[in-house]
Amino acid sequence: MVVVGAGIAGVACATELARAGIPVQIRERARVPGGRMASRRFDGRPADTGAAYFTVDDPDFAGVAHEWRSAGLAREWTDTFVAYGVDGRREVPGPMRWAAPRGLRSLVEHLARELPVTVNRLVLGVEPGPVVDGAPCEAVVLAMPGPQAALLLDPALTAATRATQAQRWSPSLAGVLRFPTRRWPAFRGAFVNDHPLLNLLCDDGDRRGDDAPVLVAHTTPEFAAGHLAQPTAAGPAIEEAVRDLLGLPEPAEHVHVHRWTYAKPTAGPGGTYHLDADGVGLAGDAFGKPRVQSAWLSGRDLGRALVARLRGA
Repeated sequence: MVVVGAGIAGVACATELARAGIPVQIRERARVPGGRMASRRFDGRPADTGAAYFTVDDPDFAGVAHEWRSAGLAREWTDTFVAYGVDGRREVPGPMRWAAPRGLRSLVEHLARELPVTVNRLVLGVEPGPVVDGAPCEAVVLAMPGPQAALLLDPALTAATRATQAQRWSPSLAGVLRFPTRRWPAFRGAFVNDHPLLNLLCDDGDRRGDDAPVLVAHTTPEFAAGHLAQPTAAGPAIEEAVRDLLGLPEPAEHVHVHRWTYAKPTAGPGGTYHLDADGVGLAGDAFGKPRVQSAWLSGRDLGRALVARLRGA
């Protein structure tokens, strides 16, 4: 049994298989697990460059969140963001948002700590059988955005291909900006409405709990689409937009831009996962709301469906 993709959906799926005693391998093309729950270190300090936070309203996922909290990996962050728009700045109450002091990637690594994950492993193709890179297996799960999964699928795998084609995704750039000091008005996270460049802004020092003078800005899909070929070139524009929004007199000491070609699903095929007669499964937050919780539930549910099918066989 092979799971391709070590984001939270792939790890949740593999966890169910391993618990049932079904041998499973996770293959991840990146050098670390995490997927879009991505964190990168700058001078030894992590900053979240993918998902900004996670929320919880499912009782099973709540159990996972509380395990993370008990392990010192996650904490309740805030239930109030601010919103910037044509009417100025106002507070916006909402659900409790959770953050991770060591970065959201640490949460996926914790779930995967006892699973066989091979990183830096690029899977080239999935054929009927299913066959993964020429080797037959009982089933295969592609836990990644549909457009990426489609590149791996043999054209004969029509059901899985149709499920990937039903997905639509929007891009984003994440800019990590480190300033000399904390000079901005107090806030934790901010929705930026009706802005040509900015979509979301997070105080990473507050989110991490160390008060570092670091902000993480997420751009609009429209701005990102024009800079996917050279994302680093967008750094000055992102910095200027953040400084203008917050009225910051000093330039950032360092700006890093991360490209997400498939940042957020905007349409999906329905259901919580895909599993067809060919033994090909798909999981992720495209099967639900674009949330960390949705990705976990999708992987968990697909894992349970595979356990039932493989045990029945």
